[in-house]
Amino acid sequence: MLDDLKYIHEKDVQDALGIASKQPEQLLKDFDVSGWKGKKQHFDNIIYAGMGGSALAAILSATWPGYTVPFEVSRQYAIPDYVSPKTLFIASSYSGNTEETLSALAAAEKKKAVIVVIAGGGKLQEIAKQKGYMFLQLPKAEQPRFAVFYNLKAVVQLLVKTDLFIDKKAESDLAAIVPALEKSITALLPTVPTAKNPAKKLALELMGKSVVIYAGPLLAPAAYKWKISCNENAKNVAWQGTLPEFNHNEFIGWSSHPTHKPYAVVDLRTSFDHPQIQKRFEISARLLSGMRPAVHSVQAEGKTIIEQLLWTVILGDFVTLYLGILNGLNPTPVELVEKLKKELA
Repeated sequence: MLDDLKYIHEKDVQDALGIASKQPEQLLKDFDVSGWKGKKQHFDNIIYAGMGGSALAAILSATWPGYTVPFEVSRQYAIPDYVSPKTLFIASSYSGNTEETLSALAAAEKKKAVIVVIAGGGKLQEIAKQKGYMFLQLPKAEQPRFAVFYNLKAVVQLLVKTDLFIDKKAESDLAAIVPALEKSITALLPTVPTAKNPAKKLALELMGKSVVIYAGPLLAPAAYKWKISCNENAKNVAWQGTLPEFNHNEFIGWSSHPTHKPYAVVDLRTSFDHPQIQKRFEISARLLSGMRPAVHSVQAEGKTIIEQLLWTVILGDFVTLYLGILNGLNPTPVELVEKLKKELA
């Protein structure tokens, strides 16, 4: 089925696979940060308010470039009590109309935080224009989850000239991995037959099952992106967990009945994991042998942690897009989310 290009095109009406293949290009987008007045300010902490796909870039950025001050992603209506005039508050929503983010922004204004807005337009853009906030506009995308790399580049370009990143060469390091990511994508394209296409192979293994994705702390953001992509691209229930916390609770959950469980388990591995994390993957798989489905282990490719992180994200996008097509669905729309928003309004 996945080698039938006519069938793929019939289901993938908005060409989500084509969008996924062009994601590395988003990392070369040049955002205008010339008006950024926070370059020389001292911040005690950073709060990034965003929901769903709009939060993904922030979650990824916690692994890379990493932060020299406390960093928190807020995915709710309220904000932490410690927000102050020395907080850098980033409000992000692709539509610009996400009600949780608008509520969080209003609360941050009352705390007199330093505010930056990243959005595709909407009410957030209007507020930024009215109040003179730094505004970075995201280019048009079919869905917020397809603009994650744009969003990551916006965050990097905004903060790269401050002392807030651990990686001081974040912008150039991001640009440097684009050719390698583009090359790796060639093995995942629809024109590559299943026998030679790792994304198609894994999608077939996941078909008809609830997917559980595990990773260590460094690839936990990628595991979360896989979870979201399973939900939205494949319309498939999925969960995500992180080692070593997994070994302190969920690990035991796999040991009970029924022994035949309708799940598919995926481990996302990186060579940058702490040695004890790597041991935990191996020991966990051995101790749970026969108690849960055999693990599909994915070893991240790349020379640096950012290359491995984004390579893993891209692989997950292709796997879940193929899974959606196997499910007989158009992977792009999320009608239930839009219906929920209308009913809430």
